[in-house]
Amino acid sequence: MLRWKHVALLALTLLAVGCSSNSKKELPPAELTDFKEEVRLEKQWSRSVGDGQGDLYNLLEPAVDGQTIYAASAEGRVMAIQRESGEVLWKKDLDLPVSGAVGVGNGMVLLGTLRGDVIALDSGTGEQKWRSKVSSEVLAAPATNGDVVVVQTQDDKLIGFDASSGNQRWIYEGTVPVLTLRGTGAPLIAGRLALAGLASGKVVAVDVERGLPAWETRVAIPQGRSELDRVVDIDGGLLLIDNVLYVASYQGRAAALDVSSGRVLWQREASSYVGVAEGTGSVFISQASGTVESLDSRGSSSLWSNDALARRQLSAPAVLSSNVVVGDLEGYVHLLSQVDGRFVGREKVDGDGVRVRPLVVGNWMYVFGNSGKLVAYTLR
Repeated sequence: MLRWKHVALLALTLLAVGCSSNSKKELPPAELTDFKEEVRLEKQWSRSVGDGQGDLYNLLEPAVDGQTIYAASAEGRVMAIQRESGEVLWKKDLDLPVSGAVGVGNGMVLLGTLRGDVIALDSGTGEQKWRSKVSSEVLAAPATNGDVVVVQTQDDKLIGFDASSGNQRWIYEGTVPVLTLRGTGAPLIAGRLALAGLASGKVVAVDVERGLPAWETRVAIPQGRSELDRVVDIDGGLLLIDNVLYVASYQGRAAALDVSSGRVLWQREASSYVGVAEGTGSVFISQASGTVESLDSRGSSSLWSNDALARRQLSAPAVLSSNVVVGDLEGYVHLLSQVDGRFVGREKVDGDGVRVRPLVVGNWMYVFGNSGKLVAYTLR
């Protein structure tokens, strides 16, 4: 089954390349249009973090813990940087192909690799605390509550490790479809539950201590005759606000779930492989088409939609003050008004593109470009 899955993924990749290079109907990314700039970003510092996302479609997101931002590159460089001054506190070269990064918390920096390594570093020094093996690639950041480290693998397993020793405590195995997108969302830990979105279009909650399922909720239902049409991965990760879990799937739905029971509070059709953000009573989605949409967080009604970034391969959205921020394939970050979705600002960050969600902490925003450029901004 796994062998067929990998062959099918290769075929899917070749098909996508063929279509993009040979089809006369393939439309280019939408051209950027002029607008009246209302807000501006002021660069505070910039650092280079190895080769950034590397040659594969990695989604290596930085993470902040206190006054330190941690970032990792595909070839294995890990850096700790004072988040306001830009001073490099430490850096470590793992010499491993990092593909899942970065998880932080409780004195640990957590990473995963293409070879199935799960690595815990000391957040203060960068020294390795432990390393463990899993059955498949780790394509998203591990999560921890200080007692357990939870890792999601490409073959839809959720694995719990002892945070002190790295010994495996439990494993939960999902059912992997024939075809999937390359990627997974990062798991979350909420109280006694470990939460994850699966390639099957389900969200699962397991007991974080024992790995036993507490609930399973299907967000997306595979439809269509071909396996391509039936891909409904939840790859963009989950967003937990208070007791509500927000999620979006590819070729499926966006939904809000009660985190205690898994009960669906609302849902509507959507297609996203990068995830959602929340702010001022709204949920913001970067659709696979390049449309940015605002939904009422209390229901499923659309508040506004901006399709001017069609086919620009947008990052997951972030919320900075009264703005929604997304990155694109040409390395721009776009600022849209939360109120009506109009463009209010734009900044070129990295000529190789911006694939991962901008990271916002208070009035600071950190953008990690595909080439490895990590830039800190504040609103002017």
